[in-house]
Formats: sequence, structure tokens, C-alpha cells
Amino acid sequence: MKAFLTFTIILCCAMITRAQDLKMTNEIASSLKDNVTLSKLNYPQSVTQFYVRNNSEYAWIHPAQKSDQPEIAMLLLEYSYRFGLSLSDYHWDVISLQKLKKLRDTPTETTQKEKAMFDILMTDALITFINNLHFGKYNPSYSSSYIDINDINGFRSENVLLYARQHADFLKMIVDVQPKIKAYTDFQNYLNTLYAENDCIAPQTEIQKIIINMERLRWINNQSIPYILINIPSYALEFHQKEIVSDFKVIIGKPTTKTPVLESKINYFTTAPDWKVPQSIFVKEMLPKILKNKSYLTDHPYSVYDKQGNEVEITSSKLKEIRQNPHRYSVRQSSGCDNALGAVVFRFENSYGVYLHDTSQKQLFNKDERAFSHGCIRVENAKELASLLLENDGSGNKISILENAMADYQRKDFVLKQPVPIIITYLTCLIKDGKPVLYKDIYHFDDSLENKFNQNK
Repeated sequence: MKAFLTFTIILCCAMITRAQDLKMTNEIASSLKDNVTLSKLNYPQSVTQFYVRNNSEYAWIHPAQKSDQPEIAMLLLEYSYRFGLSLSDYHWDVISLQKLKKLRDTPTETTQKEKAMFDILMTDALITFINNLHFGKYNPSYSSSYIDINDINGFRSENVLLYARQHADFLKMIVDVQPKIKAYTDFQNYLNTLYAENDCIAPQTEIQKIIINMERLRWINNQSIPYILINIPSYALEFHQKEIVSDFKVIIGKPTTKTPVLESKINYFTTAPDWKVPQSIFVKEMLPKILKNKSYLTDHPYSVYDKQGNEVEITSSKLKEIRQNPHRYSVRQSSGCDNALGAVVFRFENSYGVYLHDTSQKQLFNKDERAFSHGCIRVENAKELASLLLENDGSGNKISILENAMADYQRKDFVLKQPVPIIITYLTCLIKDGKPVLYKDIYHFDDSLENKFNQNK
């Protein structure tokens, strides 16, 4: 009889618990069908998918939960400033560690609706935090609404969060979504050190620059090695290989003809290239010189071509026709020591028509500020960079062929078996020898991004 009563009590308790669980599940599912609730979320689709895969159960305030993950998650949000992010983005006006403990530890004092709302908002806060770490807050390519409904390069924030909850190291799974590029990890390591040393306070200007440049690095898709990174404000190119970084000076676009920020891959490079002069340069800069001095063409040397690709003989009457209809003609500079592209050009697909190349004006690399081009990037020691690319590609035996072709101005194409990612970015701050180094904001890009962060502090 006693055993029967014990069994009955256990069964009743199980039925009550089951009924409570079912009530909680129904409340989550019901809340996620409410437009008012969804309107409060930054990533409603991602949150909904999270709970679908979690069987519409509470993720953070279930009274039977023994894990310390909810506390870790809350502390991660509370210390978001250590990642260059802002607590105000993560519903901190309505969620907190204290409220989490109260809702979980004193279940009779709150309604299921209040619990469900808290759990959903906490999930949205974590999904927002993960997306901010991975994509940035103000990504120019992907808005939050686009990220919410699309799989971008295999990344879904709700999948990261679900996987992290199943993993022994919850914290590591979350922070691992950050960029792996060295410039970014240098920033993160600096902030970790800075905030670990309570007596070490960096100037606010430095912190602000670090925050906006960490944001820019989160916009970069490529995370693989090797890669080439060109930073516009520091006039520098870095070729990153395993354990090795090779540095090169570069010349970049003038403020009136800016070098674009982009990502692509170097597929091949060509020695002794000829230069097809962009039409804008021909019309605005070159044509007035040609009209003033006909020998300008032969002095450099340039050739003029018509729409059919036929070379045009320059006479007084032809010059008059070119002046009246310049867009019917194009100009090309043949290879040689005076060629604007120098002895080698590195090609990569992009919509801006820019490329990376050698130059005949090597004296310009002696200047500290090197914004002289029409948008393309000129690199110092181009032969060394080409040799490193061949060696990295397992084609070191072709280096002597490259050197001879460059010396003799012989046209040859060197196609890479494994194209190398190239990143052109705009970083006005970097960590050098453990300290922040600030660079001149030559294109005045910082103000608008700083304003966005300041408005959302």
C-alpha cells in the first residue's frame, strides 16, 4: 500500500511538471505568433527558428536547468564593451542578471507570459550579439533584416547559439564567431589587456578609433590564409602567410579619385603590360596635353585607337576630330620603362576597374603620404611580391622566368593555381608593438561611422 501511494505521488508530480512544461511551451509558441512581440525583436526570424528547433521550450529560465550558461550569457552581454560593442543594443532596459535569477528561482511570483517574454528577449539579445560580432552593426553589404532571413556563407546566428548550448565551453563557441584576421585579433587582445588592468585607462580617442575599426574588420568575408591586406590610410600592403607577414609600401588614390574598399582574389599577374588608359583620364587629363603638344603621345609612348580598335595616325585634322568627339577614341601605352603600370600588374575581378601594379615613379615611395593615384594601387618591390605569390603557389621554379620577363619587358602571364584573396580596407588605427597607432583619415570616412556609434551609446 505504501509503495502504491509513493508511486501515485510521483506520478502526480510528474503530471504536474508535464502540465507546467506544456504551459511554458504553449506560451513561447503563442508569443512568437504575436506581432507586438515580434516587433520588439532585432532578428524575429532567427529567434523563431531557434525556438522551433528548441521545441518551443524556455532556453534560459527553466527552473530545472542546472547549467550556468544563462549566467555566462548575461555576463557576456554585460561585458559587451570589451568587444567594442554597446550594452544598449541588447534589451538591457528589460533584461538583467538579477531579473533572470528572480524569474528562475521564484517561479510562483511571475506569470508565464512574463517569463516567456524575458526568455525570448534574452535569445534575441544573444542572437544580436552574435551577429554584431560576426557581421558588425552597420555592415554596408548586409542589413539586419537581410541577415535575419538569409544564410550568408553558411552562417546562421541561431545555429551558433543552439550549438553553443550543447557544448561544454559555451563562451568559446560564441566569441569564436569573431573575425580571424590578425588586425582584428590584435584589437581584441589589446582591449582584453586594457580592461584586465583596471589602472590602465586609454584615451577616449583611441578607444573610439579601435571600436570603429573593429567594426570595419567585421565587414570582411575572407577568413583564410594566405591573404593580401591593403590598408588605405597607412599606405601599406601586407601579405599574410602561415607565421609570416611580408610588408610593402603602396601608393593609393587621391581623395578626389579614391581607392575603393573591396574584396576579391588575385587570379594571375602579367609582366610587361600595356596600359589601356581609362576614358576619364584620357578626356580630362591627357587630351588637353595632346592638343597642346602633339609630340606628347610619342614622348611617353601612347597610341590612339578608334572604336574598331584601329590605330589612328595623328594629324591636325584628326586632332580636331578627336577634340570634338573624344569618346570615339581610346589611348593605350605600350610596355616599357615609362609605362604607368611598371613591369608587372596583378589582376583581380572587381566592379571598379582597379588593379595592383608596379610603377615607373618609384621615387614617390619615399614620401610619407602617398595618395597620388586615380584609384589603382601601386606597390613598391613588385617583383618581390610576385615572387612570393609564385612561391606560395608552389611555383618557385618560375621565379627566374618572372625576373627575366620583368627585366626584358617581355609579356608573360603567370596564372595562380590557388588564387590569393585580396582585401582593400580602410583602417585609421592599428595595433603596432602592442600599442594603438592612429593614421590620418585621408578620405574622411571616420566621422559618419563614429556618429552612428555615438548616437547609440
